[in-house]
Amino acid sequence: QVQLVEFGGGLVQAGGSLRLSCAALGRTFSSVVMGWFRQAPGKEREFVGCITSSGGTTYYADSVKGRFTISRDNAKNTVYLQMNSLKPEDTGVYYCAATTQWQVVRPRSYEYWGRGTQVTVSS
Repeated sequence: QVQLVEFGGGLVQAGGSLRLSCAALGRTFSSVVMGWFRQAPGKEREFVGCITSSGGTTYYADSVKGRFTISRDNAKNTVYLQMNSLKPEDTGVYYCAATTQWQVVRPRSYEYWGRGTQVTVSS
């Protein structure tokens, strides 16, 4: 069992940066793949990226590649999403999620979810 809580959302101007954190409760954090998703109003939940259990490999959606970076600190049971060069279209609720599968982009493949944190990028 993994419980997830996101932090760090807010309002930022286009071109700015924001760092999200996701804290996990549970002894199995270091053994799960962690993913980030986002959902804009009226749209489906969208895959952003994921990171292996060790943190050695990441995988990103094309829409954020080169701008977003996922990292994790297993000693702190925390995964991060560093977002740079933000665009208005990055606006949405950002969720972290956990799965035992690698490189899966479908939300239904993730077993555990946080409640999300709002990110708003103004133009």
